[in-house]
Amino acid sequence: MRVAPTIELTPKERAKLEAIKKARSSSVRARERAAIILLAGDGLENNEIARRLGEDKMKVGRWRQRYAKGGLEAILKDKTRPGRIPPVSASLRSRIIHLTTDEKPEAETQWSRTSMAEKVGVSPSSVGRIWAAAGLKPHLVKTFKLSNDKQFEEKLDDIVGLYLNPPEHAIVFSCDEKSQIQALDRTQPGLPLKKGRCQTMTHDYKRNGTTSLFAAMNTADGTVIGTCMDQHRHQEWIRFLNLVRQSAPADKEIHIICDNYATHKHEKVMAWQRRNPRFHFHFTPTSASWLNMVERFFRDLTVNSIRRGVFRHVDDLIQTIEDYVAAHNADPKPIIWTATASDILEKVKRGRRKLDNMQSA
Repeated sequence: MRVAPTIELTPKERAKLEAIKKARSSSVRARERAAIILLAGDGLENNEIARRLGEDKMKVGRWRQRYAKGGLEAILKDKTRPGRIPPVSASLRSRIIHLTTDEKPEAETQWSRTSMAEKVGVSPSSVGRIWAAAGLKPHLVKTFKLSNDKQFEEKLDDIVGLYLNPPEHAIVFSCDEKSQIQALDRTQPGLPLKKGRCQTMTHDYKRNGTTSLFAAMNTADGTVIGTCMDQHRHQEWIRFLNLVRQSAPADKEIHIICDNYATHKHEKVMAWQRRNPRFHFHFTPTSASWLNMVERFFRDLTVNSIRRGVFRHVDDLIQTIEDYVAAHNADPKPIIWTATASDILEKVKRGRRKLDNMQSA
């Protein structure tokens, strides 16, 4: 059992403590500590001192111990604490940024905070702060590909024009297929989400067939016409176009935005268009599927309904897709396109210049 040290004050020490306690020039902390030691010198225990002064018992015991060991000097000065970590110099910051953007660690493809810290001799948290200030995220990578379509500019102007200034008395549909969607069943049941634990699912699965979703998003109101088919040939594409024709008002011109997939340009599809002259096709440039609004809908469908789904039969998958389309159409939200063709073209030109410089280096 710990015993509080006995405090015996000489008349001189008591006088100094009384002076500190009463002096207006003394700090609040110094007056509190002097009061603690004076009561301790009167023989009071820590609990009683804490009760009388309204202080914490641990605090009373701490200053009693310090006075017993160091005398008056110990309670007038606080213990020194380590100062803040020296800031990283500007030259070292520049070196970290240069290494991050222009070099790679040995036998690795990207830097981590730990590997960079070991390389330059600073803490991982310092590396993290420098990366955050410079907007660097070495752990992330995004995919991209610049289109080599010789008619890129013309097709870009055409499609962005449909988004920003759609023709009057017409409907613009962003169309595409999400092909070969797999109906995956897990080999074991997963565990549900609970406090302190995320949802789990097995890494392996059983394939139970595939389906292809054909979808047309109305760029004006965000509604989607969708249907699932077993294949995605020109025959299915024509069937889907007939579904769009039946769903759209008969007195409206129809503008279809789609990619360059051979199915969309099949001679029988072109013959179908000639029989339906109110349909106008607009093809995105090659390697530029990001220009097609319906791709955003496909992404949301995948993330929200398919990726974590468990489908014991392809019919379960089709029903899930149909339910998602119905829920989407119950409260549709159009995608607001804001980028102009000139803005996009300038970014593409910058990307091409960068690639040319890297290839010539």
